[in-house]
Amino acid sequence: MMIANPALRGFYADPSMIRVGSTYYCANSTFEWWPGVALHESQDLVHWEQLPSPLTRVSQLDMRGNMASGGIWAPDLSYADGKFWLVYTDVKGVAGPYTDVVNYLVTAPDIRGPWSEPTMLDGVGFDASLFHDDDGRKYLLQQTGDMREYRNSFNGITLTELDAQTLTLKPETMRTIWQGTAVKLVEGPHLYKISGWYYLFCAEGGTVWAHQESVARSRTIDGPYETMPNNPLISNYGTPSSPLQKQGHGSLFNTPQGEWYYASLCGRPWHHADEAIHDNRGYCTLGRETSIQKIYWDDDGWPRVDGGVAGRLYVPAPGELNEPPADDADPQDLASRGIISIPDHSAYDDFEGTQLDISWNTQRVPFDSHMGAVGGGSLTLIGQGSLCDDFNLSLVARRWRAFDFDASTRVRFNPAHYSQMAGLTNFYSTKFWSWAYVTWDEQRRSRVLEVAQRDGEDYAHFLRDNAPIVPDDVEWIWLRTKVRTSTYTYEYSFDGETWQELPVTLDAAVLSDDHVMQRYRGFFTGAFTGMACVDMTRFGKEAVFDFFDYRELQAD
Repeated sequence: MMIANPALRGFYADPSMIRVGSTYYCANSTFEWWPGVALHESQDLVHWEQLPSPLTRVSQLDMRGNMASGGIWAPDLSYADGKFWLVYTDVKGVAGPYTDVVNYLVTAPDIRGPWSEPTMLDGVGFDASLFHDDDGRKYLLQQTGDMREYRNSFNGITLTELDAQTLTLKPETMRTIWQGTAVKLVEGPHLYKISGWYYLFCAEGGTVWAHQESVARSRTIDGPYETMPNNPLISNYGTPSSPLQKQGHGSLFNTPQGEWYYASLCGRPWHHADEAIHDNRGYCTLGRETSIQKIYWDDDGWPRVDGGVAGRLYVPAPGELNEPPADDADPQDLASRGIISIPDHSAYDDFEGTQLDISWNTQRVPFDSHMGAVGGGSLTLIGQGSLCDDFNLSLVARRWRAFDFDASTRVRFNPAHYSQMAGLTNFYSTKFWSWAYVTWDEQRRSRVLEVAQRDGEDYAHFLRDNAPIVPDDVEWIWLRTKVRTSTYTYEYSFDGETWQELPVTLDAAVLSDDHVMQRYRGFFTGAFTGMACVDMTRFGKEAVFDFFDYRELQAD
Protein backbone atom coordinates (compact mmCIF):
# COMPACT_ATOMS: atom_id res chain seq x y z
CA MET A 1 0.00 0.00 0.00
CA MET A 2 1.04 3.60 -0.55
CA ILE A 3 1.16 6.46 1.91
CA ALA A 4 -1.24 9.13 0.67
CA ASN A 5 0.13 12.51 1.71
CA PRO A 6 -0.59 14.23 3.93
CA ALA A 7 -0.33 11.21 6.20
CA LEU A 8 -1.83 13.27 9.06
CA ARG A 9 -4.49 15.62 7.68
CA GLY A 10 -5.52 18.87 9.22
CA PHE A 11 -3.42 20.99 11.56
CA TYR A 12 -0.55 18.68 12.55
CA ALA A 13 2.59 20.75 12.10
CA ASP A 14 6.28 20.23 12.94
CA PRO A 15 6.27 16.42 13.11
CA SER A 16 8.75 14.69 15.39
CA MET A 17 8.47 11.08 14.24
CA ILE A 18 10.32 8.13 15.75
CA ARG A 19 10.17 4.35 15.76
CA VAL A 20 10.29 2.17 18.87
CA GLY A 21 10.40 -1.51 17.97
CA SER A 22 7.88 -1.92 15.18
CA THR A 23 5.68 1.03 16.16
CA TYR A 24 5.95 4.58 14.81
CA TYR A 25 5.07 7.59 16.94
CA CYS A 26 4.53 11.20 15.91
CA ALA A 27 4.41 14.31 18.09
CA ASN A 28 3.08 17.57 16.61
CA SER A 29 2.85 21.20 17.62
CA THR A 30 -0.43 22.43 19.09
CA PHE A 31 0.46 26.08 19.79
CA GLU A 32 -2.22 27.65 22.05
CA TRP A 33 -4.62 24.73 21.70
CA TRP A 34 -5.15 22.40 24.66
CA PRO A 35 -4.12 19.68 25.32
CA GLY A 36 -0.51 20.48 24.50
CA VAL A 37 1.32 18.26 21.96
CA ALA A 38 -0.65 15.94 19.69
CA LEU A 39 0.45 12.28 19.65
CA HIS A 40 -0.30 9.52 17.12
CA GLU A 41 0.94 5.97 16.58
CA SER A 42 1.03 3.68 13.54
CA GLN A 43 2.19 0.23 12.57
CA ASP A 44 2.50 0.92 8.84
CA LEU A 45 2.81 4.72 8.31
CA VAL A 46 -0.56 4.61 6.51
CA HIS A 47 -3.11 4.23 9.31
CA TRP A 48 -2.71 6.44 12.38
CA GLU A 49 -4.39 6.35 15.79
CA GLN A 50 -4.59 9.40 18.01
CA LEU A 51 -3.13 8.91 21.50
CA PRO A 52 -3.72 10.88 24.70
CA SER A 53 -1.60 14.00 24.93
CA PRO A 54 1.43 13.88 27.25
CA LEU A 55 0.57 17.35 28.58
CA THR A 56 -2.75 17.17 30.40
CA ARG A 57 -2.09 19.15 33.58
CA VAL A 58 -1.71 22.89 34.09
CA SER A 59 1.36 22.09 36.18
CA GLN A 60 2.97 20.88 32.95
CA LEU A 61 1.71 23.71 30.75
CA ASP A 62 -0.14 26.93 31.57
CA MET A 63 -0.85 28.98 28.46
CA ARG A 64 -3.44 31.36 29.89
CA GLY A 65 -2.75 34.72 28.29
CA ASN A 66 -0.33 33.36 25.68
CA MET A 67 -0.41 35.15 22.35
CA ALA A 68 -2.32 33.57 19.48
CA SER A 69 0.01 31.01 17.88
CA GLY A 70 2.17 31.04 21.00
CA GLY A 71 2.31 28.01 23.28
CA ILE A 72 3.71 24.71 22.02
CA TRP A 73 6.22 25.17 19.22
CA ALA A 74 7.86 22.08 17.66
CA PRO A 75 7.96 19.41 20.37
CA ASP A 76 10.67 16.76 20.14
CA LEU A 77 9.91 13.11 20.94
CA SER A 78 12.69 10.58 21.52
CA TYR A 79 13.23 7.20 23.15
CA ALA A 80 16.28 6.19 25.17
CA ASP A 81 17.18 4.37 28.38
CA GLY A 82 13.87 2.50 28.33
CA LYS A 83 11.63 5.57 28.39
CA PHE A 84 10.14 8.30 26.22
CA TRP A 85 11.53 11.82 26.39
CA LEU A 86 9.58 14.89 25.28
CA VAL A 87 11.11 18.34 24.97
CA TYR A 88 8.68 21.18 24.28
CA THR A 89 8.78 24.94 23.96
CA ASP A 90 6.16 27.20 25.50
CA VAL A 91 6.24 30.54 23.67
CA LYS A 92 4.73 33.15 25.95
CA GLY A 93 4.90 36.05 23.53
CA VAL A 94 6.64 37.74 20.63
CA ALA A 95 7.16 41.50 20.78
CA GLY A 96 9.34 43.12 18.18
CA PRO A 97 12.75 41.41 18.33
CA TYR A 98 11.93 39.64 21.61
CA THR A 99 10.62 36.06 21.74
CA ASP A 100 9.95 34.97 25.32
CA VAL A 101 10.16 31.18 25.52
CA VAL A 102 10.71 28.46 28.09
CA ASN A 103 11.87 24.94 27.18
CA TYR A 104 10.76 21.96 29.26
CA LEU A 105 11.41 18.23 29.49
CA VAL A 106 9.01 15.46 30.56
CA THR A 107 9.51 11.68 30.47
CA ALA A 108 7.31 8.57 30.63
CA PRO A 109 7.87 4.81 30.76
CA ASP A 110 5.03 4.33 28.26
CA ILE A 111 3.81 6.56 25.43
CA ARG A 112 0.37 6.60 27.09
CA GLY A 113 1.90 7.83 30.33
CA PRO A 114 1.98 8.68 33.08
CA TRP A 115 4.15 11.60 32.05
CA SER A 116 6.30 13.33 34.64
CA GLU A 117 6.11 16.83 35.96
CA PRO A 118 8.24 19.11 33.77
CA THR A 119 11.87 20.05 34.26
CA MET A 120 12.59 23.57 33.05
CA LEU A 121 15.62 23.57 30.78
CA ASP A 122 16.28 27.08 29.43
CA GLY A 123 14.98 29.93 27.30
CA VAL A 124 17.83 30.30 24.82
CA GLY A 125 15.65 29.66 21.78
CA PHE A 126 12.74 27.62 20.46
CA ASP A 127 12.36 24.31 18.58
CA ALA A 128 14.50 22.49 21.12
CA SER A 129 15.33 18.80 20.57
CA LEU A 130 17.21 16.19 22.56
CA PHE A 131 20.05 14.07 21.14
CA HIS A 132 21.09 10.85 22.91
CA ASP A 133 24.66 10.01 21.87
CA ASP A 134 25.87 6.43 21.80
CA ASP A 135 28.34 7.14 24.64
CA GLY A 136 25.45 7.91 26.99
CA ARG A 137 25.82 11.69 26.90
CA LYS A 138 22.83 13.88 26.06
CA TYR A 139 22.59 17.24 24.34
CA LEU A 140 19.92 19.87 23.78
CA LEU A 141 19.83 21.56 20.38
CA GLN A 142 17.78 24.63 19.58
CA GLN A 143 17.38 27.67 17.44
CA THR A 144 19.27 30.53 19.10
CA GLY A 145 17.26 33.69 19.62
CA ASP A 146 18.93 37.09 19.21
CA MET A 147 16.91 40.10 20.33
CA ARG A 148 19.37 42.68 18.97
CA GLU A 149 17.50 44.42 16.17
CA TYR A 150 20.72 44.96 14.21
CA ARG A 151 21.39 41.19 14.03
CA ASN A 152 19.49 38.30 12.47
CA SER A 153 17.08 37.05 15.14
CA PHE A 154 17.90 33.44 14.16
CA ASN A 155 21.48 33.20 15.44
CA GLY A 156 22.41 29.64 14.46
CA ILE A 157 21.97 26.30 16.21
CA THR A 158 23.07 25.99 19.83
CA LEU A 159 24.23 22.73 21.44
CA THR A 160 24.27 22.34 25.23
CA GLU A 161 25.08 19.21 27.20
CA LEU A 162 22.35 17.85 29.51
CA ASP A 163 23.28 16.11 32.75
CA ALA A 164 21.58 12.73 32.35
CA GLN A 165 21.24 12.29 36.12
CA THR A 166 19.93 15.67 37.24
CA LEU A 167 18.24 16.51 33.89
CA THR A 168 19.71 20.00 34.08
CA LEU A 169 21.74 21.73 31.41
CA LYS A 170 25.40 22.62 31.75
CA PRO A 171 25.46 26.29 30.67
CA GLU A 172 29.23 26.31 30.38
CA THR A 173 28.99 23.79 27.50
CA MET A 174 26.67 25.94 25.37
CA ARG A 175 28.11 26.63 21.92
CA THR A 176 26.90 27.40 18.40
CA ILE A 177 27.61 24.53 16.01
CA TRP A 178 26.05 25.72 12.72
CA GLN A 179 24.88 29.01 11.33
CA GLY A 180 22.82 27.52 8.51
CA THR A 181 22.93 28.53 4.87
CA ALA A 182 22.34 31.82 3.08
CA VAL A 183 18.60 31.01 3.08
CA LYS A 184 18.64 32.06 6.78
CA LEU A 185 16.01 31.57 9.51
CA VAL A 186 17.65 28.32 10.60
CA GLU A 187 15.48 26.48 13.15
CA GLY A 188 13.96 23.09 14.01
CA PRO A 189 17.24 21.19 14.55
CA HIS A 190 17.44 17.41 14.84
CA LEU A 191 20.72 15.53 15.20
CA TYR A 192 21.31 11.90 14.17
CA LYS A 193 24.42 9.71 14.35
CA ILE A 194 24.59 7.39 11.35
CA SER A 195 27.63 5.43 10.12
CA GLY A 196 30.03 7.52 12.17
CA TRP A 197 28.62 10.86 10.99
CA TYR A 198 26.62 13.42 12.97
CA TYR A 199 23.88 14.56 10.61
CA LEU A 200 22.23 17.86 11.47
CA PHE A 201 18.79 18.45 9.93
CA CYS A 202 17.39 21.99 10.16
CA ALA A 203 14.50 23.96 8.69
CA GLU A 204 15.21 27.22 6.92
CA GLY A 205 13.43 29.92 4.97
CA GLY A 206 10.50 30.40 7.34
CA THR A 207 7.44 28.18 7.48
CA VAL A 208 5.89 29.61 4.31
CA TRP A 209 6.36 29.07 0.56
CA ALA A 210 10.18 29.38 0.79
CA HIS A 211 10.38 26.77 3.52
CA GLN A 212 12.99 24.02 3.19
CA GLU A 213 15.00 21.43 5.11
CA SER A 214 18.77 21.68 4.98
CA VAL A 215 21.33 19.06 6.04
CA ALA A 216 24.90 19.30 7.31
CA ARG A 217 27.26 16.72 8.83
CA SER A 218 30.39 16.36 10.89
CA ARG A 219 32.62 13.60 12.22
CA THR A 220 32.44 15.20 15.68
CA ILE A 221 29.45 16.57 17.52
CA ASP A 222 31.05 20.01 17.86
CA GLY A 223 31.73 20.33 14.13
CA PRO A 224 32.74 21.86 11.88
CA TYR A 225 29.60 20.92 9.96
CA GLU A 226 29.81 20.52 6.21
CA THR A 227 26.71 21.64 4.31
CA MET A 228 25.18 19.01 2.00
CA PRO A 229 25.90 19.66 -1.67
CA ASN A 230 22.81 20.60 -3.65
CA ASN A 231 20.81 21.50 -0.57
CA PRO A 232 17.95 21.50 0.29
CA LEU A 233 16.81 18.00 1.17
CA ILE A 234 13.21 18.97 0.54
CA SER A 235 11.42 22.14 -0.54
CA ASN A 236 8.54 23.28 -2.75
CA TYR A 237 9.85 26.78 -3.38
CA GLY A 238 10.79 25.85 -6.93
CA THR A 239 7.66 23.77 -7.60
CA PRO A 240 4.72 26.15 -7.19
CA SER A 241 2.31 23.76 -8.95
CA SER A 242 3.04 20.82 -6.66
CA PRO A 243 -0.03 19.67 -4.66
CA LEU A 244 2.15 19.76 -1.55
CA GLN A 245 3.74 23.04 -0.49
CA LYS A 246 5.85 24.36 2.42
CA GLN A 247 7.64 21.04 3.08
CA GLY A 248 10.64 21.42 5.35
CA HIS A 249 10.65 21.19 9.15
CA GLY A 250 10.55 17.55 10.23
CA SER A 251 12.45 14.46 11.33
CA LEU A 252 14.31 11.41 10.01
CA PHE A 253 13.60 7.80 11.00
CA ASN A 254 13.97 4.27 9.68
CA THR A 255 12.07 0.99 9.61
CA PRO A 256 13.10 -2.31 11.21
CA GLN A 257 14.11 -3.44 7.71
CA GLY A 258 16.40 -0.44 7.20
CA GLU A 259 14.22 1.74 4.95
CA TRP A 260 14.48 5.47 5.63
CA TYR A 261 11.74 8.11 5.74
CA TYR A 262 11.44 11.79 6.46
CA ALA A 263 8.34 13.30 8.11
CA SER A 264 7.74 16.93 7.20
CA LEU A 265 5.19 19.63 7.69
CA CYS A 266 3.37 20.57 4.49
CA GLY A 267 0.44 22.62 3.24
CA ARG A 268 -2.19 22.06 0.56
CA PRO A 269 -3.28 25.40 -0.87
CA TRP A 270 -6.43 26.18 -2.81
CA HIS A 271 -7.01 29.35 -4.83
CA HIS A 272 -9.84 31.74 -5.47
CA ALA A 273 -11.06 31.41 -9.05
CA ASP A 274 -9.76 34.84 -10.06
CA GLU A 275 -6.26 34.40 -8.58
CA ALA A 276 -3.02 33.47 -10.30
CA ILE A 277 -1.79 30.21 -8.83
CA HIS A 278 1.92 31.13 -8.73
CA ASP A 279 1.94 34.75 -7.63
CA ASN A 280 -0.17 34.03 -4.57
CA ARG A 281 0.18 30.30 -4.00
CA GLY A 282 -3.15 30.12 -2.21
CA TYR A 283 -4.65 29.38 1.18
CA CYS A 284 -4.03 26.36 3.41
CA THR A 285 -7.18 26.34 5.56
CA LEU A 286 -6.30 22.90 6.94
CA GLY A 287 -3.15 24.40 8.37
CA ARG A 288 0.26 22.80 8.17
CA GLU A 289 -0.14 19.05 7.92
CA THR A 290 2.27 16.09 8.12
CA SER A 291 3.71 14.44 5.02
CA ILE A 292 6.04 11.43 4.85
CA GLN A 293 8.66 11.04 2.12
CA LYS A 294 10.95 8.10 1.41
CA ILE A 295 14.71 8.70 1.71
CA TYR A 296 17.66 7.06 -0.03
CA TRP A 297 21.37 7.70 0.57
CA ASP A 298 23.56 8.78 -2.34
CA ASP A 299 27.03 7.50 -3.07
CA ASP A 300 28.60 10.17 -0.87
CA GLY A 301 26.46 9.30 2.12
CA TRP A 302 23.98 12.20 1.89
CA PRO A 303 20.21 11.73 2.29
CA ARG A 304 18.00 12.47 -0.71
CA VAL A 305 14.22 12.44 -1.18
CA ASP A 306 13.02 9.66 -3.45
CA GLY A 307 11.23 11.34 -6.34
CA GLY A 308 13.09 14.62 -6.09
CA VAL A 309 13.35 17.62 -3.79
CA ALA A 310 9.60 18.38 -4.06
CA GLY A 311 8.60 14.97 -2.75
CA ARG A 312 5.66 12.84 -3.83
CA LEU A 313 1.95 12.81 -3.11
CA TYR A 314 1.99 8.98 -3.01
CA VAL A 315 4.88 7.24 -1.29
CA PRO A 316 5.59 3.51 -0.92
CA ALA A 317 4.87 2.34 2.63
CA PRO A 318 7.45 0.09 4.32
CA GLY A 319 7.91 -3.10 2.32
CA GLU A 320 6.00 -1.79 -0.72
CA LEU A 321 7.94 -2.53 -3.92
CA ASN A 322 5.58 -1.11 -6.55
CA GLU A 323 6.24 2.23 -8.18
CA PRO A 324 4.08 5.01 -6.73
CA PRO A 325 1.28 6.53 -8.82
CA ALA A 326 1.71 9.96 -10.36
CA ASP A 327 0.66 12.92 -8.25
CA ASP A 328 -2.24 13.64 -10.59
CA ALA A 329 -3.72 10.12 -10.30
CA ASP A 330 -7.36 10.04 -9.17
CA PRO A 331 -7.33 9.37 -5.42
CA GLN A 332 -10.81 7.82 -5.44
CA ASP A 333 -9.73 5.36 -8.14
CA LEU A 334 -6.55 4.52 -6.21
CA ALA A 335 -8.58 3.93 -3.05
CA SER A 336 -11.09 1.71 -4.87
CA ARG A 337 -8.21 -0.46 -6.07
CA GLY A 338 -6.68 -0.70 -2.59
CA ILE A 339 -3.54 1.24 -3.56
CA ILE A 340 -4.11 3.94 -0.95
CA SER A 341 -6.36 4.40 2.05
CA ILE A 342 -8.18 7.73 2.31
CA PRO A 343 -9.06 8.58 5.90
CA ASP A 344 -12.54 9.77 6.80
CA HIS A 345 -12.61 11.64 10.10
CA SER A 346 -16.38 12.03 10.28
CA ALA A 347 -17.63 11.71 13.85
CA TYR A 348 -20.77 12.05 15.94
CA ASP A 349 -20.60 12.92 19.64
CA ASP A 350 -23.67 12.61 21.88
CA PHE A 351 -21.71 13.63 25.01
CA GLU A 352 -22.66 10.53 26.98
CA GLY A 353 -19.18 10.19 28.45
CA THR A 354 -18.04 12.11 31.50
CA GLN A 355 -14.96 13.39 29.71
CA LEU A 356 -14.56 15.08 26.35
CA ASP A 357 -13.55 12.83 23.48
CA ILE A 358 -9.87 12.90 22.54
CA SER A 359 -10.64 14.84 19.34
CA TRP A 360 -11.87 17.94 21.21
CA ASN A 361 -9.69 20.93 22.03
CA THR A 362 -9.92 24.08 24.11
CA GLN A 363 -7.95 27.30 24.11
CA ARG A 364 -4.87 27.56 26.38
CA VAL A 365 -6.21 25.69 29.42
CA PRO A 366 -8.06 22.38 29.93
CA PHE A 367 -11.81 22.00 29.97
CA ASP A 368 -12.88 22.39 33.60
CA SER A 369 -15.78 23.44 35.81
CA HIS A 370 -15.21 27.10 34.90
CA MET A 371 -16.01 26.27 31.27
CA GLY A 372 -18.82 23.82 31.93
CA ALA A 373 -19.57 20.11 32.25
CA VAL A 374 -20.04 17.10 30.00
CA GLY A 375 -21.95 13.84 30.43
CA GLY A 376 -25.38 12.32 30.42
CA GLY A 377 -26.03 13.30 26.82
CA SER A 378 -25.12 16.98 26.88
CA LEU A 379 -22.29 19.46 26.91
CA THR A 380 -22.97 22.50 29.07
CA LEU A 381 -20.87 25.58 28.44
CA ILE A 382 -20.78 28.43 30.93
CA GLY A 383 -20.39 31.80 29.27
CA GLN A 384 -17.12 33.59 29.92
CA GLY A 385 -15.16 36.02 27.76
CA SER A 386 -15.68 36.84 24.09
CA LEU A 387 -14.13 34.83 21.28
CA CYS A 388 -11.30 37.40 21.46
CA ASP A 389 -10.43 36.49 25.06
CA ASP A 390 -6.95 34.98 25.57
CA PHE A 391 -7.62 34.11 29.22
CA ASN A 392 -11.15 32.82 29.81
CA LEU A 393 -12.98 31.34 26.84
CA SER A 394 -15.66 28.64 26.85
CA LEU A 395 -14.94 27.05 23.48
CA VAL A 396 -14.79 23.35 22.55
CA ALA A 397 -13.61 22.69 19.00
CA ARG A 398 -12.11 20.12 16.67
CA ARG A 399 -9.83 20.45 13.64
CA TRP A 400 -10.99 20.84 10.07
CA ARG A 401 -9.68 17.56 8.60
CA ALA A 402 -11.10 17.94 5.06
CA PHE A 403 -11.79 20.80 2.67
CA ASP A 404 -15.50 19.96 2.37
CA PHE A 405 -17.65 19.02 5.35
CA ASP A 406 -20.84 19.75 7.26
CA ALA A 407 -20.87 20.28 11.01
CA SER A 408 -24.03 20.63 13.06
CA THR A 409 -25.18 20.88 16.65
CA ARG A 410 -28.28 21.65 18.70
CA VAL A 411 -28.30 24.26 21.44
CA ARG A 412 -30.66 25.34 24.22
CA PHE A 413 -29.93 28.89 25.27
CA ASN A 414 -32.01 31.67 26.80
CA PRO A 415 -30.03 34.91 26.86
CA ALA A 416 -31.26 37.98 28.68
CA HIS A 417 -28.74 40.44 27.24
CA TYR A 418 -27.12 41.06 23.86
CA SER A 419 -23.67 40.30 25.32
CA GLN A 420 -24.80 36.74 26.08
CA MET A 421 -24.20 34.51 23.04
CA ALA A 422 -23.94 30.81 22.23
CA GLY A 423 -23.60 28.90 19.01
CA LEU A 424 -21.49 27.25 16.33
CA THR A 425 -18.09 28.62 15.34
CA ASN A 426 -15.41 28.26 12.70
CA PHE A 427 -12.29 29.40 14.47
CA TYR A 428 -8.61 29.97 13.66
CA SER A 429 -7.56 31.97 16.72
CA THR A 430 -8.94 34.67 19.00
CA LYS A 431 -8.01 37.12 16.24
CA PHE A 432 -9.65 35.30 13.30
CA TRP A 433 -13.04 33.58 13.58
CA SER A 434 -16.71 33.62 12.72
CA TRP A 435 -19.82 32.14 14.26
CA ALA A 436 -23.57 31.77 14.04
CA TYR A 437 -25.12 32.26 17.45
CA VAL A 438 -28.22 32.86 19.55
CA THR A 439 -28.37 36.17 21.38
CA TRP A 440 -30.87 38.74 22.70
CA ASP A 441 -32.24 41.70 20.77
CA GLU A 442 -33.43 44.28 23.29
CA GLN A 443 -35.27 46.31 20.63
CA ARG A 444 -37.44 43.40 19.53
CA ARG A 445 -37.35 41.79 22.97
CA SER A 446 -36.64 38.41 21.39
CA ARG A 447 -33.93 35.87 20.92
CA VAL A 448 -32.35 36.24 17.49
CA LEU A 449 -29.78 34.52 15.31
CA GLU A 450 -26.73 36.53 14.27
CA VAL A 451 -23.58 35.86 12.24
CA ALA A 452 -20.39 37.70 13.16
CA GLN A 453 -16.77 37.61 12.04
CA ARG A 454 -13.44 38.88 13.31
CA ASP A 455 -10.78 39.31 10.64
CA GLY A 456 -7.81 40.72 12.53
CA GLU A 457 -8.83 44.21 13.60
CA ASP A 458 -11.93 44.18 11.39
CA TYR A 459 -15.25 43.15 12.97
CA ALA A 460 -18.63 42.64 11.34
CA HIS A 461 -22.11 41.69 12.52
CA PHE A 462 -23.84 40.73 9.30
CA LEU A 463 -27.57 40.41 10.02
CA ARG A 464 -28.25 43.22 12.50
CA ASP A 465 -31.90 44.29 12.26
CA ASN A 466 -32.59 41.42 9.85
CA ALA A 467 -31.48 38.77 12.29
CA PRO A 468 -34.12 35.97 12.36
CA ILE A 469 -36.26 35.89 15.49
CA VAL A 470 -36.38 32.69 17.51
CA PRO A 471 -40.02 31.97 18.45
CA ASP A 472 -40.76 32.03 22.17
CA ASP A 473 -41.97 28.44 22.18
CA VAL A 474 -38.77 27.06 20.58
CA GLU A 475 -36.56 25.35 23.14
CA TRP A 476 -33.84 23.83 20.93
CA ILE A 477 -32.15 25.47 17.95
CA TRP A 478 -30.21 23.48 15.36
CA LEU A 479 -27.18 25.17 13.78
CA ARG A 480 -25.13 23.91 10.85
CA THR A 481 -22.11 25.08 8.88
CA LYS A 482 -21.34 23.97 5.33
CA VAL A 483 -17.66 24.32 4.44
CA ARG A 484 -16.90 24.07 0.73
CA THR A 485 -13.15 24.65 0.35
CA SER A 486 -13.08 28.37 -0.49
CA THR A 487 -16.35 29.48 1.14
CA TYR A 488 -18.65 28.47 3.96
CA THR A 489 -22.12 29.28 5.21
CA TYR A 490 -24.32 28.84 8.30
CA GLU A 491 -27.86 27.47 8.55
CA TYR A 492 -30.48 27.09 11.27
CA SER A 493 -33.55 25.00 11.98
CA PHE A 494 -36.23 25.04 14.65
CA ASP A 495 -37.28 21.42 14.13
CA GLY A 496 -34.16 19.65 12.83
CA GLU A 497 -35.78 18.98 9.45
CA THR A 498 -36.48 22.28 7.73
CA TRP A 499 -33.30 24.31 7.33
CA GLN A 500 -32.90 27.99 6.49
CA GLU A 501 -29.63 29.50 5.31
CA LEU A 502 -28.40 32.57 7.11
CA PRO A 503 -27.72 34.92 4.16
CA VAL A 504 -23.96 35.29 4.61
CA THR A 505 -21.25 33.56 2.54
CA LEU A 506 -17.84 33.80 4.17
CA ASP A 507 -14.38 33.52 2.66
CA ALA A 508 -12.62 30.48 4.12
CA ALA A 509 -9.25 32.09 3.37
CA VAL A 510 -9.69 34.24 6.50
CA LEU A 511 -9.14 31.06 8.53
CA SER A 512 -5.80 30.21 6.85
CA ASP A 513 -2.17 30.77 7.81
CA ASP A 514 -1.64 32.51 4.51
CA HIS A 515 -4.27 35.18 5.19
CA VAL A 516 -3.38 35.59 8.85
CA MET A 517 0.33 36.16 8.13
CA GLN A 518 -0.58 39.31 6.21
CA ARG A 519 -2.11 40.82 9.35
CA TYR A 520 -0.54 39.14 12.38
CA ARG A 521 2.78 37.54 13.28
CA GLY A 522 1.28 34.33 14.67
CA PHE A 523 0.09 32.25 11.70
CA PHE A 524 0.88 28.69 12.65
CA THR A 525 -2.32 26.76 13.41
CA GLY A 526 -5.32 25.81 11.27
CA ALA A 527 -9.09 26.05 11.15
CA PHE A 528 -11.32 24.45 13.81
CA THR A 529 -15.08 24.08 14.15
CA GLY A 530 -17.00 23.75 17.39
CA MET A 531 -19.27 25.21 20.05
CA ALA A 532 -18.91 28.31 22.19
CA CYS A 533 -20.74 30.27 24.86
CA VAL A 534 -20.03 33.89 25.75
CA ASP A 535 -21.37 35.92 28.65
CA MET A 536 -19.63 39.24 28.83
CA THR A 537 -21.88 40.30 31.72
CA ARG A 538 -20.01 37.60 33.69
CA PHE A 539 -23.25 36.33 35.18
CA GLY A 540 -22.42 32.82 33.97
CA LYS A 541 -25.26 32.24 31.50
CA GLU A 542 -25.23 28.59 30.39
CA ALA A 543 -25.79 26.98 27.00
CA VAL A 544 -26.57 23.27 26.58
CA PHE A 545 -25.50 21.35 23.46
CA ASP A 546 -26.79 17.80 23.08
CA PHE A 547 -24.78 16.57 20.08
CA PHE A 548 -22.13 17.54 17.56
CA ASP A 549 -21.96 15.95 14.11
CA TYR A 550 -18.89 16.45 11.90
CA ARG A 551 -19.42 14.90 8.49
CA GLU A 552 -16.82 14.94 5.69
CA LEU A 553 -18.47 14.94 2.28
CA GLN A 554 -15.74 13.23 0.32
CA ALA A 555 -12.25 12.36 1.42
CA ASP A 556 -9.65 13.95 -0.83
